[in-house]
Amino acid sequence: MLAIARALMSQPRILLVAEPSIGLAPVWVSRVIAKIKELQEQYGLTVLMAEQNFHQAAKVADRGYLLIEGKIELEGHNPEELGKHELVKKYYLGL
Repeated sequence: MLAIARALMSQPRILLVAEPSIGLAPVWVSRVIAKIKELQEQYGLTVLMAEQNFHQAAKVADRGYLLIEGKIELEGHNPEELGKHELVKKYYLGL
């Protein structure tokens, strides 16, 4: 949270966030993701987020990409579209 606050001090138009859920208790993951979404809407930020927790990332995402071994294997224009794809089910949803 401190890193996000520090980044916002320069009034960016783009916020790059890498794995904001790593190492946090589940209740804090939800709070941090909700705050990122709030900041996105309040300040008109573009948020580029790398996140392995599909459900949390979907709360912020307008579009998404699935990278496998460093290559883009799937592009989706909304979380619902991505969530239905077999690759996402296999790698992220355990289905």
